[in-house]
Amino acid sequence: MGCLMSDLNAILTPGMRVRHPGQPDWGIGQVQSNIGGKITVNFPDAGKVVIDGSRIELQPVLDAQ
Repeated sequence: MGCLMSDLNAILTPGMRVRHPGQPDWGIGQVQSNIGGKITVNFPDAGKVVIDGSRIELQPVLDAQ
């Protein structure tokens, strides 16, 4: 189960919308890239952030309102 986070992050592709579980005030971000477990997300209130997918499990947003 140690790979669970990276397995879930592996489905993230550019254009998908996500939330950062530890930073809800950042808002809903858009995935820019997902290369080698490093996920670049553009958040409206935090800008472009590179996230280590082995440490943080981003939460996909299926219905972004």
